[in-house]
Amino acid sequence: MTNQQNPNINTATTFVDSLAHAGLKAVCISPGSRSTPLTLAFAAHPQIHMYPHIDERCASFFALGLALATDCPVALVCTSGTAAANFYPAIIEAHMSQIPLLILTSDRPPELRHSGANQTIDQVKMYGDQVLWAVDMGLPQLSAPAVAQHNVAAIAARAFATANGIRKGAVHINFPFRKPLQPADPQTAIAPASSQQRKIEHKIGRGALLPTATQLKTVAHLINQHPRGLIVCGPRCPDGNFAATVTQLAEQSGYPLLADPLSGVRFAALEEKNLICGYETFLAGGGNHDGELFACPDVVIRFGAVPTSKWLNEYLLAVPIAKRVHIRESGVWADDSHLTTQFIQANEVATCTALAEQLAQRMDLTWASEVNTVEQAFRSALDRALADLPQDESFDVAYMVDLVNALPSSTRLFMGNSLPIRHLDQFGMPTGNALSIYGNRGASGIDGTVSSALGVSAASTAPLVLAIGDVTFAHDLNGLLCLPRKVPYHVSKSRDGTKFFGGAKGAKGVDAPVTIVLFNNGGGNIFRRLPIVKFEPPFTELFLTPHQLDFSSLVQGYGWHYERAENRADFLQKLESHLYSETPTVIEVQTDGEADEVARRELLKKLTG
Repeated sequence: MTNQQNPNINTATTFVDSLAHAGLKAVCISPGSRSTPLTLAFAAHPQIHMYPHIDERCASFFALGLALATDCPVALVCTSGTAAANFYPAIIEAHMSQIPLLILTSDRPPELRHSGANQTIDQVKMYGDQVLWAVDMGLPQLSAPAVAQHNVAAIAARAFATANGIRKGAVHINFPFRKPLQPADPQTAIAPASSQQRKIEHKIGRGALLPTATQLKTVAHLINQHPRGLIVCGPRCPDGNFAATVTQLAEQSGYPLLADPLSGVRFAALEEKNLICGYETFLAGGGNHDGELFACPDVVIRFGAVPTSKWLNEYLLAVPIAKRVHIRESGVWADDSHLTTQFIQANEVATCTALAEQLAQRMDLTWASEVNTVEQAFRSALDRALADLPQDESFDVAYMVDLVNALPSSTRLFMGNSLPIRHLDQFGMPTGNALSIYGNRGASGIDGTVSSALGVSAASTAPLVLAIGDVTFAHDLNGLLCLPRKVPYHVSKSRDGTKFFGGAKGAKGVDAPVTIVLFNNGGGNIFRRLPIVKFEPPFTELFLTPHQLDFSSLVQGYGWHYERAENRADFLQKLESHLYSETPTVIEVQTDGEADEVARRELLKKLTG
């Protein structure tokens, strides 16, 4: 049997070539025997960059981060059995956050399924409703008719388009392969099909969903008739021009814009006149509900997912807002209070632009002025309170604010869940520098955070900083192996001036600078905010879960550089020294979790007193 006669190689080569033709640029591959045909086909294709990973869970979260940053599908390849099961957490996050992934699992042939054969599990639709589409491919055969060959290429193109559709997410393609898995002749190269060899080239495109004239007229009328309103931008708002257009809408409508740190709006370095970021503090515990300021806006216009802020969500639930409009092109519902009065599935940028053009010039800006006064008072009070802290005081909130304030424009900041994202949400204010903020807030788990951040790092040459807690870091230590040694890129620039992913094998590349800021407070101290803290035991043993991990030896064992910050001044000095370093670095900040929570509560008293 020649290479050309091996049906597994033919199928894999056709499928991979069709993916490349559709626009696939990257694949993460974990080693295994049954996946040999797919692995070799990807290795032979000049247009697809490969990222090898020994750990399937890390591979899947790395792919998630890369797809999150590029907003383009990334493929995953693994062998049969539990290897595929290790993709599941990242697939759930991709589904919840609408991140495009192509899951390519290899499988035993039908005669070995349900037989007790080694490394064989039921992989057909194994991810259930967490994927947008699942296909169990037919067994490759030499005598397959032409329509079967065309089907292989068509499914590849359709899978890419589905993952990258208006509602993005993961697509699962399961490949049963019967031995032999490898080519007959090791000396004969596997060649991807040329444009002349392709019998059919499948091109699948999509347009944007535009709002109707009636929808625009209805919302514009609401805004024109109600001067008291808010615009709320949650996580996962669109990239591109959305921040600029929604800021324009806020300006034209006179509605204050409440921007989640993961919305892409808070740190976009745009007009800040109507930008409100301190709401988690001045709405805490019901603040301003009964006063003139936030008594009751008439209209709330929402974009993106449910906000990170607990108190903003509580506020939006508590006040009797007459009209609640949610605009989201994906059509995915994101309102756990179920109070939305109008949901518009339309392109957010086009809708903001069209609405701004239809609005009358707002003459009465009293409402916006009052909200902005509260915001500016909060920011000033926060600056004073943090400036009064001794530089040698270890307080995790102060370290987080120092971190955000120190980052230059174009830095990418990936936020760990639990305390880091909450501290950024409550105390991270715009600095005038354009920052790209990322996080896994779809399912809000702590798994795979290091791997996801390093996937983001592979998307651009700009510095990447990961802010992460000790428990989350320990949960994904193997993610340190995901560091991409070279970031491939075309010689083209993004809107922030950095060169972005898009190269293939052989493309010139650079080492993207990566710095991890490890907030080590000795356990899961976020639980100190919950009523369970009063139950001792079992609080310490089963919730706080203190540890004695020596991160310096662990980090260096993975080949990373390690630093420990002794105080805030030392932290800033070390951050500046390593932000653009070619050597990946972990800077550990040690604090006392119990003292941190006491200090945070005291800080809030100063800010709200």
